[in-house]
Amino acid sequence: MLLHYLDLSWRSFKRTPLVSFLMVLAIAIGIGVTMTSLSVYHMMSADPIPHKSSQLYNVQLQTMDEGHTWWTGDDIPMQLTYQDAVNLHNAPTPDKKVAMMRTGFSVYLDSDKVKPFTGEARMTTPDFFSMFDVPFIYGGVWSVQQEQSAAPVLVISKELNDKLFAGENSIGKLVYLDDDSYQIVGVIDDWPLNLKYYDLNNGAFDKIADLFLPFSLIKAKELTSWGNSNGWKHENINTYADRLQSEIVWIQFWAQLDTPEQKTAYGDYLTSYIEEQKKRGRFTREKPEYSLRDVNQWMEYNNVVSEDNKILVSLSFMFLAVCLANILGLLLAKFLRRAPEVGVRRALGASKRQVFLQHLVEVAMLGFIGGLLGIVLAQIGLLGVRQSYEYYKNIATMDLAMLLSAPVIAITTCIIAGLYPAWLVCKTNPAIYLKSQ
Repeated sequence: MLLHYLDLSWRSFKRTPLVSFLMVLAIAIGIGVTMTSLSVYHMMSADPIPHKSSQLYNVQLQTMDEGHTWWTGDDIPMQLTYQDAVNLHNAPTPDKKVAMMRTGFSVYLDSDKVKPFTGEARMTTPDFFSMFDVPFIYGGVWSVQQEQSAAPVLVISKELNDKLFAGENSIGKLVYLDDDSYQIVGVIDDWPLNLKYYDLNNGAFDKIADLFLPFSLIKAKELTSWGNSNGWKHENINTYADRLQSEIVWIQFWAQLDTPEQKTAYGDYLTSYIEEQKKRGRFTREKPEYSLRDVNQWMEYNNVVSEDNKILVSLSFMFLAVCLANILGLLLAKFLRRAPEVGVRRALGASKRQVFLQHLVEVAMLGFIGGLLGIVLAQIGLLGVRQSYEYYKNIATMDLAMLLSAPVIAITTCIIAGLYPAWLVCKTNPAIYLKSQ
């Protein structure tokens, strides 16, 4: 019976090609606009590391004196001071933790084949690569001993390796950063991230760094931060050592806590750490405050998906509703024009249910065709987003879920729009049209 209804629907399309085309086009435009905004929203809000997001925690400490406030909802700075980051990293717990900072260098080789350029770098501790599942194609991360000795080593991205060494295995080769040479110990593979969730302070959708170096080089080379640095009180900072011992927050810190028991134990440790620092004249608040947020909580805390994005999705669905209102009018005109034919079918034995289902199959078929065309329009829209906003290039895409959702949304909304016209035409009184014949 379904095949028969599909055949009747196709015959109906061919009898009224202009009206059918207009309805398909309206559906396609509505779906195209909706899926463009919905796909961006979906990729922005998606869990970036689903198998591990509940085990990775961003660490925040309340370092300000009583009476001082921050712009965060809970008044806790989003980053740590250098001294706190170093102290927590040197602590015996947990097993995996990472301190890091964003900076950059002038990059060049001892060759005239590649012009010098500016490259973004991430100063980090070795656990960064295992905690955030960074893939390698050559070599690996530097050793703990190299971290402790501030060895001049680095890990580079595949993109940078292609640019400097034409994609060859570059382990052991030298790269010059500013005035110093560094030996390559690893090359990471393409790292498919929708957003830079491990550093939301410096552009959630920015490109990942091409250079990764030991965190200990910050002090050894007196490196400046290319990220956010914030202070809450006046301090006389005359030397780099003063900056390292200051209350300026500029270091990101993450800890891997695999079980609720580990999280509780680490929370207890942070409380004792704050109490210890209070005895040394820091952290003067009466109640120790810290925060441990997992990946998804950290994304929500940083408003990765802003209200503007949510409003845009709502507006796109409203536009789809307007398109469906136009389709409703066309369906009413088309179905009611077919009333004499339906009256004859009813007189020959067709039930109201059969007539109703036939017309619903027809509008579902309209939705399916419009949904497929809408995917094409959505891809064009997403291409425009990628070209207009470079930092959206990794999220302005449609994954499998969105590709399957487009025809489902189109069919569902078309069926909703077609319920009233189909119900109206199935109530046709056969006697009226038989007399007119």
